[in-house]
Amino acid sequence: MYFRILNDDASGELTYLLADLSGREAVLIDPHGRDLPVLSALLSERDLRLRWVLRTHHHDDLQPREPELLARLLAPIVQGDAVDGTPAAIGGTVLPFGDELIHLVATPGHTPHCLSYAWRDRFFCGALLAVTACPHQSRPQAPEALWDSVTQKVFTLSDETLLFAGHERGARAVSTVLEQRRWHPFFAGLTRDEFLAHIAALPELATDAATF
Repeated sequence: MYFRILNDDASGELTYLLADLSGREAVLIDPHGRDLPVLSALLSERDLRLRWVLRTHHHDDLQPREPELLARLLAPIVQGDAVDGTPAAIGGTVLPFGDELIHLVATPGHTPHCLSYAWRDRFFCGALLAVTACPHQSRPQAPEALWDSVTQKVFTLSDETLLFAGHERGARAVSTVLEQRRWHPFFAGLTRDEFLAHIAALPELATDAATF
C-alpha cells in the first residue's frame, strides 16, 4: 500500500492519496483543483490509475471551477450531492480500488451532504470535527445532524480508529476516536442541547476554535 498526505500551508486543507501498488489503482480524498500538477505527478511517479475522486464535502458555490478542474483527473467524482447529472453517492456504498475497499458513510452536519470514508483502521471525516476551522465556512450548516453524525457514527468506532481531518489545526492532521471522544472542545462532556447552544452562540465568522 501507498499513503500520502498533502497539506496546503496557506489554508490548512488536506488531501489524501491511497493506492494499492499491486493493483496499480488509487483514490484521492478531498483533492483540490489548484493541485492538479502535483497530484498528476504523484500518480505518474508510481504508474497509478486513479480509480475514484472522493470528496467529503465541497464549497463549489464559492469555488465554481472546482468540478471542472477535478474532472480533468479523469476519474469518477464521488460526493454526497449530485454533480453534473451524476447521482449523489449513498452511505453504505463500497468502492473498490485494486484489491482494497473503501466504505462510504453518510455524515451530514458541516454541510447537509457530507460523506466520510472508512478504510482499514482509518476514517477520513473531512470537516466533521473541525466545526469552525473550515476556511470556506466558519460554522456547521446543520448542527443537529452534525451532533448525530459525530456521536452516533464517529464516536461509536473503536478507540484505536485513526481520524483524518480535511483541515489541519496546529500542524495536526490525525487523531484517534478515543482522544476526540474524551477531549474534543465541542463534543466531549456536553449534552446535545449544550452543544446546540454552544453552536448558536458562535459569531458568524468564528476562527479561534480548535479541531484536534
